[in-house]
Amino acid sequence: MSVPLVFDGKVVIVTGAGGGLGREYALAFGVRGASVVVNDLGGDIKGGGKSSNAADKVVEEIKAKGGKAVANYDSVEDGEKLIQTALDAFGRIGAPFINTFACISDLIHRVHLRGSFMVTRAAWNHMKKQKFGRIIMTSSAAGIYGNFGQANYSAAKLGLLGLANTLAIEGQKYNIHCNTIAPTAGSRLTETVMPPVLCESLKAEYVAPLVLWLSHDQCQENGGLFEVGAGWIGKLRWERSQGRIVRKKNQGMFPETVRDQWDNICDFTNATKPANINESVATLVEVLSRVETDEGIAPNPTSAMATAASGISPAVGQKLPESTFSYSQTQCILYALGVGMSTKDDDHLKFLYEGHEDFSCLPTFGVIPSQAAMMDGGLGSVPGLNFDFTRVKLLHGEQYLELFQPLPTSGTLTSQARIADVLDKGSGAVILLDVHTYSGKELLCYNQYSLFIVGAGGFGGKRTSDKAMSTVAHPNRSPDAVMTDTTTRDQAALYRLSGDWNPLHIDPSFAAMGGFKSPILHGLCSFGFAARHVLKQYANNDASRFKSIKVRFVKPVLPGQSLQTEMWKEGNRIHIQCKVKESGAVVLSGAYVDLHAAADGSPQILPEAGGLKSELVFAEIGRRIKDLGAEMVKKVNAVFGWEITKGGNTAAQWSNLLPGGPYSGKTDVTITVSDDDFMEVVQGKLNPQKAFFAGKLKVRGNIMLSQKLEVILKDYAKL
Repeated sequence: MSVPLVFDGKVVIVTGAGGGLGREYALAFGVRGASVVVNDLGGDIKGGGKSSNAADKVVEEIKAKGGKAVANYDSVEDGEKLIQTALDAFGRIGAPFINTFACISDLIHRVHLRGSFMVTRAAWNHMKKQKFGRIIMTSSAAGIYGNFGQANYSAAKLGLLGLANTLAIEGQKYNIHCNTIAPTAGSRLTETVMPPVLCESLKAEYVAPLVLWLSHDQCQENGGLFEVGAGWIGKLRWERSQGRIVRKKNQGMFPETVRDQWDNICDFTNATKPANINESVATLVEVLSRVETDEGIAPNPTSAMATAASGISPAVGQKLPESTFSYSQTQCILYALGVGMSTKDDDHLKFLYEGHEDFSCLPTFGVIPSQAAMMDGGLGSVPGLNFDFTRVKLLHGEQYLELFQPLPTSGTLTSQARIADVLDKGSGAVILLDVHTYSGKELLCYNQYSLFIVGAGGFGGKRTSDKAMSTVAHPNRSPDAVMTDTTTRDQAALYRLSGDWNPLHIDPSFAAMGGFKSPILHGLCSFGFAARHVLKQYANNDASRFKSIKVRFVKPVLPGQSLQTEMWKEGNRIHIQCKVKESGAVVLSGAYVDLHAAADGSPQILPEAGGLKSELVFAEIGRRIKDLGAEMVKKVNAVFGWEITKGGNTAAQWSNLLPGGPYSGKTDVTITVSDDDFMEVVQGKLNPQKAFFAGKLKVRGNIMLSQKLEVILKDYAKL
């Protein structure tokens, strides 16, 4: 079990602590070593009356459990008195600081919003001096979403969120963090309207652990908003549509234009997620720039994107000039270095040393010959794409790559590109560019580029296409594996030598014009990092097992930052999400890598294996499936995937076969179990159900199919 969180030497002020959530917080902090100021007026649920009983009772409970506590009966509007109580009793304040209020009356704004402000103001300077503070504001779902009949309460609770967000910004340099929670819990306020069973399921004790974590000095969360209740916690954030410019330079702005563009204004396709006021204002600065240069968006800018009466762009189906790409082993090695491979890792040598017996080209090198179709200005020659591509803002939105055979380490390749589709996203146009790359007459790989042209939408085209290779959300669970690599300060300078010469990635002044504080890493460089992480984790760096990859580019990476790839295995599909480790910002989303099954369907043995007892079992399963063929398939009628672990790491992967060869699609159920426990199960020494409930055997997918394991594992004790 991990090291428990303690609050020894910390002083906590909990307002409204005589009952409900506040009482639960106070008790929890007291048990974990904090000195607690228990504040409560002792009023009734309507906010009337005053009594010391509620606070005194909680103080007694804390002391009875060996904790330290003192009561305070002042109104939160008298914030200085609360702080003075803490100073008199414990000599300091400040570590965690909680605001929770249970009073509902005509004075709701004074108690909830002004009271929070007054107590915070009284504590603020003390926290600044000691360079530490944790503040948790308690909002509610009514404040976030609104609720019928609660206008005054909702306004106050949302006001708390605004207060907390500003405190988070102002306090950060003093190590004062402020977060907001919106709890749902049974209390004396809800017990009159909620059934007893529901109140029992919404215990205050299911909220307190979040509060304790946000209050701890190890927690670096700041400015967050969390909904919590019933043992569930979720983080909220703002989302904003791409929006729509509805005026032009020196022209008026009219409600009719707003009406006509309303669907585009409210379209959340490719929505942004501004995290601070700077990101919000940056959009308006860009808008002003575009309006000033007369690039405002008219309702139907046919001069930029021509459309036929059918709504289909005449650009669709048009071919670009064929391009040729010649390369040697030097380019393969240079690319591998560009996506972070290093001689410090022995298993990277096969991609870096031409004399290695298994010298190979990284699969994602397949994007390099295909990009020549765009780099040579081919898009500008396509009828119907009436853009000056040197002036428009062109964003690389998504990328799909599929290999049909391993890439040679040298050769001359030709690429044929065509416009697969053109989509109208309102705030911009999306061009789907298909590129097929050949060695002679043999098809080597296929790329699909999704290119977003800012401000080119609104031409009356369709919004979606069945020709687009879709992204896929990762499973809703913790990742099965995580791999992290730190990029170098010169990573972009190195990657660009593979052919993407955009000065955005090398020239600080050019990057500044694009709104970046410094040159950024190529999206396809992050793409290469993530792909090789999967190749190492799940294919033992066997390039022949790589089938395809799809990603959506979300945010840029600065050279020198660390790329962290989270991976979820579902059969032969590895879902991935790539983040900047330092900030947590998602870089690649909706992404996946498809792998070919290991040759002949035998288990894929990874470097961590070091000899597995289960290998004999899997060999026998393979023999039995081959011998029994259709009979066993009919009985099982499902595809089982296995992940065998050793020493806590995945050591081998295996999926059962169907007649005719390896199965490379998605498994119906995947079972993760250690090599030793697996052998205990198949020999009848460990009951599978007991193993499951003990956490020794984990099942993903259709759990009911595990009942058919007997058909597959039958009689293995005789081996």
